[in-house]
Amino acid sequence: MSVQPSAPPSKNEVLKQNDPTLGGTLGETMADSTLACFSSDDEQFLKFHGIYQQDDRDRRKTGKQYIMMIRARIPGGLIPPDQYLAFDDLSERYGNQTLRITSRQSFQWHGVVKDKLGPLMKGLNDALCTTIAACGDVARNVMAPSTPAMSALAERVLEDARRVDAAVKPQTAAYHSIWIDGEPLKLSPEGKQAFEDPLYGKTYLPRKFKIAFALPPLNDTDVFTNCLGFVAIPDPAEPSRVLGYNVLVGGGLGMSHGNKETFPRTADVLGFIAPEEIVAVTKAVLTAYRDSGDRTNRKHARLKYVIEELGVDWFRAEVEQRAGFKLAPARPMDFTHQGDRFGWHQQSDGRWFLGLYVETGRIKDVPQRQLKTALRRVVAKFRPEVRLTPSQNLLLAGLTAAQKAGLTALLAEHGIPVENQAGAIRRASMACPSMPTCGLGLAESERALPGILDSLETVLAELGLSDEEIIIRMTGCPNGCARPYMAEIGFVGKAPGKYNLYLGGNAGTTRLNREYRASVKTEDLSKELRPLLTRWKNERRSGERFGDFCSRTVLPEQIPVGAAGDAAPTTLSPAAPLS
Repeated sequence: MSVQPSAPPSKNEVLKQNDPTLGGTLGETMADSTLACFSSDDEQFLKFHGIYQQDDRDRRKTGKQYIMMIRARIPGGLIPPDQYLAFDDLSERYGNQTLRITSRQSFQWHGVVKDKLGPLMKGLNDALCTTIAACGDVARNVMAPSTPAMSALAERVLEDARRVDAAVKPQTAAYHSIWIDGEPLKLSPEGKQAFEDPLYGKTYLPRKFKIAFALPPLNDTDVFTNCLGFVAIPDPAEPSRVLGYNVLVGGGLGMSHGNKETFPRTADVLGFIAPEEIVAVTKAVLTAYRDSGDRTNRKHARLKYVIEELGVDWFRAEVEQRAGFKLAPARPMDFTHQGDRFGWHQQSDGRWFLGLYVETGRIKDVPQRQLKTALRRVVAKFRPEVRLTPSQNLLLAGLTAAQKAGLTALLAEHGIPVENQAGAIRRASMACPSMPTCGLGLAESERALPGILDSLETVLAELGLSDEEIIIRMTGCPNGCARPYMAEIGFVGKAPGKYNLYLGGNAGTTRLNREYRASVKTEDLSKELRPLLTRWKNERRSGERFGDFCSRTVLPEQIPVGAAGDAAPTTLSPAAPLS
Protein backbone atom coordinates (compact mmCIF):
# COMPACT_ATOMS: atom_id res chain seq x y z
CA MET A 1 0.00 0.00 0.00
CA SER A 2 1.12 3.56 -0.70
CA VAL A 3 -0.74 5.06 2.27
CA GLN A 4 -0.95 4.42 5.97
CA PRO A 5 -3.98 2.15 6.68
CA SER A 6 -4.77 4.12 9.85
CA ALA A 7 -5.31 7.43 7.99
CA PRO A 8 -9.00 8.38 7.73
CA PRO A 9 -10.56 8.27 4.26
CA SER A 10 -11.30 11.54 2.45
CA LYS A 11 -14.82 12.95 2.31
CA ASN A 12 -15.23 11.75 -1.27
CA GLU A 13 -14.39 8.20 -0.19
CA VAL A 14 -17.09 8.32 2.48
CA LEU A 15 -19.63 9.52 -0.07
CA LYS A 16 -18.81 6.65 -2.41
CA GLN A 17 -18.91 4.14 0.42
CA ASN A 18 -22.36 5.32 1.49
CA ASP A 19 -23.80 5.27 -2.04
CA PRO A 20 -21.83 3.17 -4.55
CA THR A 21 -24.67 3.58 -7.09
CA LEU A 22 -23.47 7.21 -7.48
CA GLY A 23 -27.09 8.37 -7.44
CA GLY A 24 -27.03 10.50 -4.28
CA THR A 25 -30.14 12.68 -4.23
CA LEU A 26 -29.67 13.81 -7.84
CA GLY A 27 -33.06 12.51 -8.94
CA GLU A 28 -34.85 14.17 -6.06
CA THR A 29 -33.14 17.51 -6.72
CA MET A 30 -33.97 17.33 -10.43
CA ALA A 31 -37.63 16.78 -9.56
CA ASP A 32 -37.75 19.77 -7.19
CA SER A 33 -38.30 22.92 -9.28
CA THR A 34 -37.75 25.16 -6.25
CA LEU A 35 -34.06 24.21 -6.08
CA ALA A 36 -31.66 26.11 -8.34
CA CYS A 37 -28.63 23.95 -7.56
CA PHE A 38 -27.41 20.65 -6.15
CA SER A 39 -26.00 20.07 -2.67
CA SER A 40 -22.25 19.99 -2.10
CA ASP A 41 -22.39 16.20 -1.68
CA ASP A 42 -24.32 15.78 -4.89
CA GLU A 43 -21.78 17.98 -6.71
CA GLN A 44 -19.34 15.10 -6.26
CA PHE A 45 -21.82 12.52 -7.58
CA LEU A 46 -22.62 14.78 -10.55
CA LYS A 47 -19.04 14.46 -11.77
CA PHE A 48 -19.45 10.71 -12.29
CA HIS A 49 -22.37 11.59 -14.58
CA GLY A 50 -20.22 13.95 -16.64
CA ILE A 51 -21.51 17.15 -15.04
CA TYR A 52 -19.82 19.96 -13.10
CA GLN A 53 -21.88 22.43 -11.11
CA GLN A 54 -20.38 25.90 -11.54
CA ASP A 55 -21.38 29.53 -11.29
CA ASP A 56 -20.70 32.56 -13.46
CA ARG A 57 -17.83 34.23 -11.62
CA ASP A 58 -18.29 37.43 -13.62
CA ARG A 59 -21.64 37.89 -11.86
CA ARG A 60 -20.78 36.99 -8.28
CA LYS A 61 -21.26 40.57 -7.11
CA THR A 62 -24.98 40.11 -7.67
CA GLY A 63 -25.07 36.64 -6.12
CA LYS A 64 -24.18 33.19 -7.37
CA GLN A 65 -25.89 32.18 -10.60
CA TYR A 66 -25.54 28.41 -10.85
CA ILE A 67 -24.83 26.83 -14.22
CA MET A 68 -23.70 23.38 -15.32
CA MET A 69 -20.92 22.21 -17.59
CA ILE A 70 -21.70 18.88 -19.27
CA ARG A 71 -18.97 16.77 -20.85
CA ALA A 72 -19.66 13.97 -23.32
CA ARG A 73 -17.80 10.67 -23.52
CA ILE A 74 -16.62 10.38 -27.14
CA PRO A 75 -13.81 7.79 -27.40
CA GLY A 76 -11.26 8.89 -29.98
CA GLY A 77 -13.31 12.02 -30.75
CA LEU A 78 -15.29 10.30 -33.53
CA ILE A 79 -18.68 11.95 -34.28
CA PRO A 80 -21.07 10.91 -37.11
CA PRO A 81 -22.77 13.83 -38.93
CA ASP A 82 -26.25 13.36 -37.43
CA GLN A 83 -24.77 13.26 -33.94
CA TYR A 84 -22.81 16.46 -34.54
CA LEU A 85 -25.98 18.23 -35.70
CA ALA A 86 -27.76 17.04 -32.55
CA PHE A 87 -24.90 18.35 -30.40
CA ASP A 88 -25.09 21.73 -32.13
CA ASP A 89 -28.86 21.90 -31.64
CA LEU A 90 -28.60 21.04 -27.95
CA SER A 91 -26.05 23.82 -27.43
CA GLU A 92 -28.44 26.31 -29.02
CA ARG A 93 -31.51 25.20 -27.09
CA TYR A 94 -30.07 24.49 -23.65
CA GLY A 95 -26.54 25.93 -23.42
CA ASN A 96 -24.74 29.17 -24.14
CA GLN A 97 -24.79 28.69 -27.93
CA THR A 98 -21.21 27.41 -28.08
CA LEU A 99 -19.53 24.00 -28.20
CA ARG A 100 -16.19 23.57 -26.44
CA ILE A 101 -13.70 20.99 -27.73
CA THR A 102 -11.79 19.52 -24.81
CA SER A 103 -8.13 18.53 -24.69
CA ARG A 104 -9.32 14.90 -24.46
CA GLN A 105 -11.26 14.79 -27.74
CA SER A 106 -14.70 15.46 -26.38
CA PHE A 107 -17.35 18.20 -26.31
CA GLN A 108 -18.49 20.33 -23.40
CA TRP A 109 -21.73 22.27 -23.12
CA HIS A 110 -21.46 25.37 -20.94
CA GLY A 111 -23.98 27.69 -19.30
CA VAL A 112 -26.71 25.09 -18.74
CA VAL A 113 -29.12 26.03 -15.94
CA LYS A 114 -30.73 23.32 -13.82
CA ASP A 115 -34.14 23.28 -15.49
CA LYS A 116 -32.47 22.68 -18.88
CA LEU A 117 -30.10 20.00 -17.62
CA GLY A 118 -32.61 17.14 -17.92
CA PRO A 119 -33.64 17.90 -21.52
CA LEU A 120 -29.99 18.25 -22.57
CA MET A 121 -28.99 14.95 -20.99
CA LYS A 122 -32.00 13.20 -22.55
CA GLY A 123 -31.14 14.78 -25.91
CA LEU A 124 -27.60 13.44 -25.71
CA ASN A 125 -28.91 9.96 -25.03
CA ASP A 126 -31.32 10.24 -27.98
CA ALA A 127 -28.27 11.16 -30.10
CA LEU A 128 -26.63 7.89 -28.96
CA CYS A 129 -24.13 9.67 -26.74
CA THR A 130 -23.40 9.30 -23.05
CA THR A 131 -21.73 11.49 -20.44
CA ILE A 132 -21.23 8.76 -17.84
CA ALA A 133 -17.69 8.69 -16.43
CA ALA A 134 -16.62 11.72 -18.44
CA CYS A 135 -15.58 13.04 -15.01
CA GLY A 136 -15.26 11.51 -11.54
CA ASP A 137 -13.03 8.88 -9.92
CA VAL A 138 -13.16 6.57 -12.93
CA ALA A 139 -11.43 5.97 -16.26
CA ARG A 140 -12.20 9.04 -18.38
CA ASN A 141 -12.72 9.40 -22.14
CA VAL A 142 -10.14 7.27 -23.97
CA MET A 143 -8.03 9.22 -26.49
CA ALA A 144 -6.79 8.00 -29.86
CA PRO A 145 -4.80 9.43 -32.77
CA SER A 146 -6.95 11.64 -34.96
CA THR A 147 -4.62 13.13 -37.55
CA PRO A 148 -2.67 10.41 -39.45
CA ALA A 149 -4.90 10.67 -42.56
CA MET A 150 -7.23 7.96 -41.27
CA SER A 151 -4.94 5.18 -42.48
CA ALA A 152 -5.82 1.53 -41.96
CA LEU A 153 -3.27 1.43 -39.15
CA ALA A 154 -4.78 4.47 -37.40
CA GLU A 155 -8.28 3.04 -37.78
CA ARG A 156 -7.20 -0.15 -36.03
CA VAL A 157 -5.75 1.88 -33.18
CA LEU A 158 -9.02 3.84 -32.92
CA GLU A 159 -10.96 0.56 -32.87
CA ASP A 160 -8.80 -0.72 -29.99
CA ALA A 161 -9.26 2.56 -28.10
CA ARG A 162 -13.04 2.30 -28.41
CA ARG A 163 -12.85 -1.30 -27.20
CA VAL A 164 -10.94 -0.23 -24.09
CA ASP A 165 -13.35 2.66 -23.50
CA ALA A 166 -16.33 0.29 -23.51
CA ALA A 167 -14.58 -2.05 -21.07
CA VAL A 168 -14.05 0.61 -18.38
CA LYS A 169 -17.49 2.24 -18.17
CA PRO A 170 -19.19 2.01 -14.76
CA GLN A 171 -22.27 -0.24 -14.61
CA THR A 172 -24.51 1.66 -12.18
CA ALA A 173 -28.19 1.92 -13.16
CA ALA A 174 -28.48 5.36 -11.52
CA TYR A 175 -27.40 7.15 -14.72
CA HIS A 176 -30.19 5.72 -16.87
CA SER A 177 -32.76 6.09 -14.10
CA ILE A 178 -32.06 9.77 -13.45
CA TRP A 179 -31.27 11.13 -16.91
CA ILE A 180 -33.27 8.87 -19.22
CA ASP A 181 -36.26 7.80 -17.11
CA GLY A 182 -36.24 11.09 -15.19
CA GLU A 183 -36.62 9.66 -11.71
CA PRO A 184 -34.45 8.61 -8.75
CA LEU A 185 -33.02 5.12 -8.70
CA LYS A 186 -35.66 2.98 -6.98
CA LEU A 187 -33.52 1.22 -4.42
CA SER A 188 -33.74 1.12 -0.64
CA PRO A 189 -30.79 2.46 1.34
CA GLU A 190 -29.79 -1.16 1.90
CA GLY A 191 -30.05 -1.85 -1.83
CA LYS A 192 -27.83 1.11 -2.63
CA GLN A 193 -25.28 -0.06 -0.09
CA ALA A 194 -25.26 -3.54 -1.62
CA PHE A 195 -24.36 -2.35 -5.12
CA GLU A 196 -20.82 -3.08 -6.27
CA ASP A 197 -19.48 -2.24 -9.70
CA PRO A 198 -17.93 -5.38 -11.23
CA LEU A 199 -14.75 -3.53 -12.23
CA TYR A 200 -14.47 -0.59 -9.84
CA GLY A 201 -15.88 -2.15 -6.67
CA LYS A 202 -17.83 -0.14 -4.11
CA THR A 203 -15.64 2.94 -3.94
CA TYR A 204 -14.40 3.21 -7.54
CA LEU A 205 -10.90 4.73 -7.96
CA PRO A 206 -8.95 7.00 -5.62
CA ARG A 207 -8.99 9.73 -8.31
CA LYS A 208 -9.44 10.15 -12.06
CA PHE A 209 -7.74 7.77 -14.47
CA LYS A 210 -6.71 8.79 -17.99
CA ILE A 211 -6.01 6.48 -20.93
CA ALA A 212 -4.60 7.35 -24.36
CA PHE A 213 -3.38 5.60 -27.50
CA ALA A 214 -0.64 6.99 -29.76
CA LEU A 215 0.81 6.12 -33.14
CA PRO A 216 4.46 7.20 -33.63
CA PRO A 217 6.02 9.35 -34.88
CA LEU A 218 3.03 11.60 -34.03
CA ASN A 219 2.30 12.16 -30.34
CA ASP A 220 -0.93 14.13 -30.73
CA THR A 221 -2.43 12.59 -27.57
CA ASP A 222 0.57 13.50 -25.37
CA VAL A 223 0.58 9.84 -24.41
CA PHE A 224 3.27 10.18 -21.69
CA THR A 225 0.96 12.42 -19.65
CA ASN A 226 -1.63 9.66 -19.11
CA CYS A 227 -2.09 7.21 -16.27
CA LEU A 228 -2.11 4.45 -18.89
CA GLY A 229 -0.80 4.77 -22.43
CA PHE A 230 -0.72 2.39 -25.39
CA VAL A 231 1.83 3.14 -28.13
CA ALA A 232 1.05 1.27 -31.35
CA ILE A 233 3.92 -0.62 -32.95
CA PRO A 234 3.38 -1.43 -36.65
CA ASP A 235 4.21 -4.90 -37.95
CA PRO A 236 7.45 -4.58 -39.98
CA ALA A 237 6.23 -7.30 -42.34
CA GLU A 238 2.82 -5.68 -42.82
CA PRO A 239 2.95 -1.93 -41.96
CA SER A 240 -0.85 -1.52 -42.09
CA ARG A 241 -1.19 -4.01 -39.21
CA VAL A 242 -0.65 -3.32 -35.49
CA LEU A 243 1.91 -5.77 -34.16
CA GLY A 244 1.18 -4.76 -30.58
CA TYR A 245 1.47 -1.95 -28.05
CA ASN A 246 4.10 -0.58 -25.71
CA VAL A 247 2.41 0.00 -22.36
CA LEU A 248 3.11 3.21 -20.40
CA VAL A 249 2.01 3.90 -16.83
CA GLY A 250 2.19 6.69 -14.28
CA GLY A 251 1.90 9.93 -16.22
CA GLY A 252 -0.05 12.91 -14.92
CA LEU A 253 0.30 16.69 -14.84
CA GLY A 254 -1.79 18.07 -11.99
CA MET A 255 -0.01 19.83 -9.13
CA SER A 256 -0.65 22.50 -6.50
CA HIS A 257 1.26 25.77 -6.15
CA GLY A 258 3.56 25.71 -3.15
CA ASN A 259 3.11 21.99 -2.47
CA LYS A 260 6.33 20.14 -3.34
CA GLU A 261 4.63 16.81 -2.70
CA THR A 262 2.67 17.36 -5.92
CA PHE A 263 4.31 17.53 -9.34
CA PRO A 264 3.87 16.73 -13.03
CA ARG A 265 5.27 13.36 -14.09
CA THR A 266 5.79 11.57 -17.38
CA ALA A 267 4.91 7.89 -17.67
CA ASP A 268 7.25 4.92 -17.35
CA VAL A 269 7.44 2.20 -20.00
CA LEU A 270 6.04 -1.06 -18.60
CA GLY A 271 6.50 -3.46 -21.52
CA PHE A 272 4.95 -4.74 -24.76
CA ILE A 273 1.70 -6.63 -25.34
CA ALA A 274 -0.28 -8.09 -28.24
CA PRO A 275 -3.40 -6.23 -29.44
CA GLU A 276 -5.73 -8.89 -28.00
CA GLU A 277 -4.25 -8.28 -24.53
CA ILE A 278 -5.13 -4.59 -24.20
CA VAL A 279 -8.40 -5.02 -22.26
CA ALA A 280 -6.86 -7.48 -19.81
CA VAL A 281 -3.89 -5.17 -19.21
CA THR A 282 -6.17 -2.13 -18.88
CA LYS A 283 -8.19 -3.86 -16.17
CA ALA A 284 -5.03 -5.08 -14.45
CA VAL A 285 -3.52 -1.59 -14.34
CA LEU A 286 -6.80 -0.02 -13.26
CA THR A 287 -7.47 -2.50 -10.44
CA ALA A 288 -3.85 -2.35 -9.25
CA TYR A 289 -4.29 1.41 -8.93
CA ARG A 290 -7.71 0.94 -7.34
CA ASP A 291 -6.19 -1.19 -4.60
CA SER A 292 -2.94 0.73 -3.99
CA GLY A 293 -3.81 4.42 -4.48
CA ASP A 294 -4.12 6.93 -1.64
CA ARG A 295 -7.73 7.32 -0.46
CA THR A 296 -6.93 9.75 2.35
CA ASN A 297 -5.37 12.70 0.49
CA ARG A 298 -6.83 13.50 -2.93
CA LYS A 299 -3.81 15.62 -3.86
CA HIS A 300 -1.72 12.48 -3.49
CA ALA A 301 -4.20 10.03 -4.98
CA ARG A 302 -3.17 9.75 -8.65
CA LEU A 303 -1.48 6.66 -10.07
CA LYS A 304 1.69 8.66 -10.76
CA TYR A 305 2.42 8.83 -7.03
CA VAL A 306 1.98 5.05 -6.65
CA ILE A 307 4.55 4.49 -9.42
CA GLU A 308 6.88 7.18 -8.08
CA GLU A 309 6.89 5.74 -4.56
CA LEU A 310 6.56 1.98 -5.07
CA GLY A 311 8.48 1.77 -8.33
CA VAL A 312 7.71 0.56 -11.83
CA ASP A 313 9.14 -2.92 -11.18
CA TRP A 314 6.73 -3.44 -8.29
CA PHE A 315 3.86 -2.20 -10.41
CA ARG A 316 4.80 -4.38 -13.39
CA ALA A 317 4.77 -7.48 -11.17
CA GLU A 318 1.37 -6.46 -9.81
CA VAL A 319 -0.05 -5.97 -13.31
CA GLU A 320 1.36 -9.27 -14.58
CA GLN A 321 -0.12 -11.15 -11.63
CA ARG A 322 -3.56 -9.63 -12.23
CA ALA A 323 -3.45 -10.04 -16.02
CA GLY A 324 -2.20 -13.63 -15.78
CA PHE A 325 0.72 -13.25 -18.20
CA LYS A 326 4.13 -11.59 -18.52
CA LEU A 327 4.70 -8.44 -20.51
CA ALA A 328 7.36 -8.66 -23.20
CA PRO A 329 10.23 -6.14 -23.44
CA ALA A 330 9.16 -2.84 -24.99
CA ARG A 331 9.76 -2.30 -28.71
CA PRO A 332 11.59 0.69 -30.24
CA MET A 333 9.45 3.81 -30.66
CA ASP A 334 10.21 7.32 -31.77
CA PHE A 335 8.04 10.43 -31.34
CA THR A 336 9.16 13.37 -33.45
CA HIS A 337 6.24 15.81 -33.40
CA GLN A 338 2.87 16.77 -31.97
CA GLY A 339 -0.12 18.65 -33.32
CA ASP A 340 -2.67 18.70 -36.12
CA ARG A 341 -2.74 18.97 -39.91
CA PHE A 342 -4.71 21.89 -41.32
CA GLY A 343 -6.23 22.37 -44.76
CA TRP A 344 -7.07 19.66 -47.28
CA HIS A 345 -5.31 16.27 -47.15
CA GLN A 346 -6.00 12.99 -48.90
CA GLN A 347 -6.81 9.94 -46.83
CA SER A 348 -5.33 6.51 -47.47
CA ASP A 349 -8.67 5.37 -48.94
CA GLY A 350 -8.59 8.11 -51.58
CA ARG A 351 -11.12 10.37 -49.89
CA TRP A 352 -10.22 13.71 -48.28
CA PHE A 353 -10.24 15.37 -44.90
CA LEU A 354 -10.11 19.04 -43.97
CA GLY A 355 -8.30 20.14 -40.83
CA LEU A 356 -9.83 23.24 -39.23
CA TYR A 357 -8.22 25.43 -36.58
CA VAL A 358 -10.54 26.24 -33.66
CA GLU A 359 -9.17 29.03 -31.46
CA THR A 360 -8.92 27.77 -27.85
CA GLY A 361 -11.32 24.97 -28.82
CA ARG A 362 -14.43 27.19 -28.72
CA ILE A 363 -16.87 26.67 -31.60
CA LYS A 364 -18.86 29.90 -31.73
CA ASP A 365 -19.99 32.70 -34.00
CA VAL A 366 -18.38 36.14 -33.94
CA PRO A 367 -19.06 38.85 -36.54
CA GLN A 368 -15.97 38.17 -38.66
CA ARG A 369 -15.84 34.40 -38.15
CA GLN A 370 -19.10 32.47 -37.92
CA LEU A 371 -17.59 29.07 -37.28
CA LYS A 372 -20.55 27.49 -35.53
CA THR A 373 -23.04 28.37 -38.26
CA ALA A 374 -20.57 27.36 -40.96
CA LEU A 375 -19.96 23.93 -39.44
CA ARG A 376 -23.69 23.31 -38.99
CA ARG A 377 -24.33 24.08 -42.68
CA VAL A 378 -21.30 22.09 -43.85
CA VAL A 379 -22.20 18.99 -41.86
CA ALA A 380 -25.85 19.15 -42.93
CA LYS A 381 -24.99 19.54 -46.63
CA PHE A 382 -21.81 17.48 -47.14
CA ARG A 383 -22.26 14.89 -44.35
CA PRO A 384 -18.60 14.55 -43.26
CA GLU A 385 -17.53 12.57 -40.25
CA VAL A 386 -16.33 14.98 -37.54
CA ARG A 387 -13.20 14.08 -35.60
CA LEU A 388 -12.12 16.09 -32.58
CA THR A 389 -8.37 16.34 -32.02
CA PRO A 390 -6.45 16.31 -28.71
CA SER A 391 -5.27 19.84 -29.55
CA GLN A 392 -8.84 21.19 -29.53
CA ASN A 393 -9.25 21.40 -33.31
CA LEU A 394 -11.39 19.31 -35.65
CA LEU A 395 -11.25 17.36 -38.88
CA LEU A 396 -14.03 16.96 -41.44
CA ALA A 397 -13.35 13.50 -42.88
CA GLY A 398 -14.55 11.10 -45.55
CA LEU A 399 -15.17 13.74 -48.22
CA THR A 400 -14.91 13.27 -51.98
CA ALA A 401 -12.75 15.35 -54.31
CA ALA A 402 -15.94 16.68 -55.90
CA GLN A 403 -17.09 18.13 -52.58
CA LYS A 404 -13.94 20.13 -51.86
CA ALA A 405 -14.73 23.28 -53.87
CA GLY A 406 -18.30 23.63 -52.60
CA LEU A 407 -17.31 23.04 -48.99
CA THR A 408 -14.44 25.52 -49.23
CA ALA A 409 -16.79 28.15 -50.71
CA LEU A 410 -19.41 27.60 -48.01
CA LEU A 411 -16.82 28.10 -45.28
CA ALA A 412 -15.57 31.26 -46.99
CA GLU A 413 -19.10 32.72 -46.85
CA HIS A 414 -18.76 32.66 -43.06
CA GLY A 415 -15.20 34.01 -42.85
CA ILE A 416 -13.51 30.61 -42.42
CA PRO A 417 -10.41 30.20 -44.61
CA VAL A 418 -9.09 26.80 -45.63
CA GLU A 419 -5.53 27.97 -46.27
CA ASN A 420 -3.52 30.17 -43.88
CA GLN A 421 -6.05 29.62 -41.11
CA ALA A 422 -3.80 31.03 -38.37
CA GLY A 423 -0.16 31.82 -37.58
CA ALA A 424 2.35 29.14 -36.64
CA ILE A 425 2.29 29.68 -32.87
CA ARG A 426 -1.49 30.08 -32.81
CA ARG A 427 -2.00 26.75 -34.59
CA ALA A 428 0.18 25.06 -31.95
CA SER A 429 -1.54 26.63 -28.93
CA MET A 430 -4.07 25.39 -26.36
CA ALA A 431 -5.91 26.91 -23.42
CA CYS A 432 -8.27 25.64 -20.74
CA PRO A 433 -11.62 27.48 -20.18
CA SER A 434 -10.80 28.84 -16.68
CA MET A 435 -12.68 32.12 -16.07
CA PRO A 436 -15.54 32.72 -15.69
CA THR A 437 -16.94 29.21 -15.28
CA CYS A 438 -14.26 26.99 -13.73
CA GLY A 439 -14.24 27.20 -9.95
CA LEU A 440 -10.55 26.26 -9.82
CA GLY A 441 -9.35 29.10 -12.04
CA LEU A 442 -6.86 31.49 -10.46
CA ALA A 443 -6.31 33.55 -13.62
CA GLU A 444 -7.72 33.93 -17.11
CA SER A 445 -6.84 31.40 -19.80
CA GLU A 446 -9.18 30.95 -22.80
CA ARG A 447 -10.11 34.63 -22.80
CA ALA A 448 -6.51 35.81 -22.31
CA LEU A 449 -4.48 33.60 -24.64
CA PRO A 450 -5.54 35.17 -27.98
CA GLY A 451 -4.35 38.61 -26.85
CA ILE A 452 -1.09 37.19 -25.50
CA LEU A 453 -0.49 35.45 -28.82
CA ASP A 454 -1.14 38.77 -30.61
CA SER A 455 1.69 40.31 -28.60
CA LEU A 456 4.04 37.36 -29.17
CA GLU A 457 3.31 37.34 -32.90
CA THR A 458 4.39 40.99 -33.02
CA VAL A 459 7.68 40.13 -31.30
CA LEU A 460 8.29 37.16 -33.59
CA ALA A 461 7.57 39.26 -36.67
CA GLU A 462 10.08 41.88 -35.54
CA LEU A 463 12.67 39.11 -35.12
CA GLY A 464 11.87 37.49 -38.47
CA LEU A 465 10.57 34.34 -36.76
CA SER A 466 6.89 34.44 -37.75
CA ASP A 467 6.98 31.07 -39.52
CA GLU A 468 8.57 29.24 -36.60
CA GLU A 469 6.27 26.89 -34.69
CA ILE A 470 6.42 27.07 -30.89
CA ILE A 471 4.07 24.91 -28.80
CA ILE A 472 2.36 27.30 -26.35
CA ARG A 473 -0.20 26.22 -23.76
CA MET A 474 -2.01 28.11 -21.05
CA THR A 475 -4.03 27.18 -17.97
CA GLY A 476 -5.70 29.29 -15.34
CA CYS A 477 -4.49 27.06 -12.50
CA PRO A 478 -1.80 24.41 -11.91
CA ASN A 479 -4.05 21.39 -12.56
CA GLY A 480 -2.78 21.15 -16.12
CA CYS A 481 -5.93 20.53 -18.18
CA ALA A 482 -4.35 21.98 -21.36
CA ARG A 483 -1.12 20.09 -20.62
CA PRO A 484 1.05 23.22 -20.19
CA TYR A 485 3.93 21.33 -18.57
CA MET A 486 4.70 19.59 -21.89
CA ALA A 487 4.77 22.81 -23.93
CA GLU A 488 7.79 24.68 -25.21
CA ILE A 489 6.22 27.69 -23.48
CA GLY A 490 3.71 27.11 -20.68
CA PHE A 491 1.69 29.80 -18.89
CA VAL A 492 0.19 28.55 -15.60
CA GLY A 493 -2.16 30.80 -13.65
CA LYS A 494 -0.87 31.82 -10.22
CA ALA A 495 -3.21 34.72 -9.29
CA PRO A 496 -5.44 37.21 -11.14
CA GLY A 497 -3.33 38.59 -13.99
CA LYS A 498 -0.21 36.59 -13.01
CA TYR A 499 1.33 33.41 -14.42
CA ASN A 500 4.23 31.11 -13.76
CA LEU A 501 6.28 30.81 -16.94
CA TYR A 502 7.54 27.35 -17.96
CA LEU A 503 10.06 26.62 -20.71
CA GLY A 504 11.72 23.65 -22.37
CA GLY A 505 9.23 21.09 -23.67
CA ASN A 506 10.04 19.37 -26.95
CA ALA A 507 8.34 18.78 -30.31
CA GLY A 508 7.38 15.19 -29.50
CA THR A 509 5.94 16.22 -26.09
CA THR A 510 7.94 13.55 -24.29
CA ARG A 511 9.84 15.97 -22.01
CA LEU A 512 8.48 18.05 -19.17
CA ASN A 513 9.36 21.73 -19.17
CA ARG A 514 10.59 23.64 -16.10
CA GLU A 515 9.60 26.78 -14.27
CA TYR A 516 11.57 29.80 -15.47
CA ARG A 517 9.82 32.72 -13.78
CA ALA A 518 7.02 32.93 -11.20
CA SER A 519 4.14 35.40 -11.00
CA VAL A 520 4.74 37.21 -14.28
CA LYS A 521 2.06 39.79 -15.06
CA THR A 522 -0.01 39.24 -18.20
CA GLU A 523 1.32 42.40 -19.83
CA ASP A 524 4.93 41.33 -19.11
CA LEU A 525 4.84 37.83 -20.62
CA SER A 526 5.98 38.87 -24.10
CA LYS A 527 8.57 41.23 -22.58
CA GLU A 528 9.95 38.34 -20.53
CA LEU A 529 10.18 36.14 -23.62
CA ARG A 530 11.63 38.69 -26.06
CA PRO A 531 15.30 38.37 -24.94
CA LEU A 532 15.03 34.57 -24.97
CA LEU A 533 13.53 34.58 -28.45
CA THR A 534 16.31 36.93 -29.57
CA ARG A 535 18.96 34.60 -28.15
CA TRP A 536 17.25 31.66 -29.86
CA LYS A 537 17.41 33.43 -33.21
CA ASN A 538 21.10 34.29 -32.82
CA GLU A 539 22.49 31.30 -30.92
CA ARG A 540 20.47 28.25 -31.87
CA ARG A 541 21.88 25.22 -33.59
CA SER A 542 20.69 24.32 -37.07
CA GLY A 543 17.02 23.37 -36.90
CA GLU A 544 16.89 23.69 -33.11
CA ARG A 545 13.42 24.43 -31.77
CA PHE A 546 12.79 26.99 -29.05
CA GLY A 547 11.99 24.37 -26.41
CA ASP A 548 15.19 22.45 -27.11
CA PHE A 549 17.22 25.66 -27.07
CA CYS A 550 15.77 26.62 -23.66
CA SER A 551 16.37 23.15 -22.25
CA ARG A 552 19.98 23.25 -23.45
CA THR A 553 21.00 26.82 -22.62
CA VAL A 554 18.45 28.55 -20.37
CA LEU A 555 17.62 25.76 -17.91
CA PRO A 556 20.31 23.14 -18.51
CA GLU A 557 20.72 21.84 -14.97
CA GLN A 558 19.53 18.33 -14.18
CA ILE A 559 16.54 17.96 -11.86
CA PRO A 560 14.94 14.83 -10.40
CA VAL A 561 12.94 12.56 -12.66
CA GLY A 562 9.30 12.68 -11.52
CA ALA A 563 9.39 16.40 -10.86
CA ALA A 564 10.42 17.42 -14.38
CA GLY A 565 13.10 16.75 -16.97
CA ASP A 566 13.70 13.89 -19.39
CA ALA A 567 11.68 11.26 -17.56
CA ALA A 568 10.40 9.85 -20.85
CA PRO A 569 12.79 9.16 -23.74
CA THR A 570 11.83 10.28 -27.23
CA THR A 571 13.38 7.08 -28.58
CA LEU A 572 13.37 3.75 -26.77
CA SER A 573 15.70 1.04 -28.02
CA PRO A 574 15.24 -2.66 -27.17
CA ALA A 575 18.22 -2.43 -24.84
CA ALA A 576 16.90 0.55 -22.92
CA PRO A 577 15.76 -0.09 -19.34
CA LEU A 578 12.01 -0.38 -18.97
CA SER A 579 11.94 1.97 -16.01
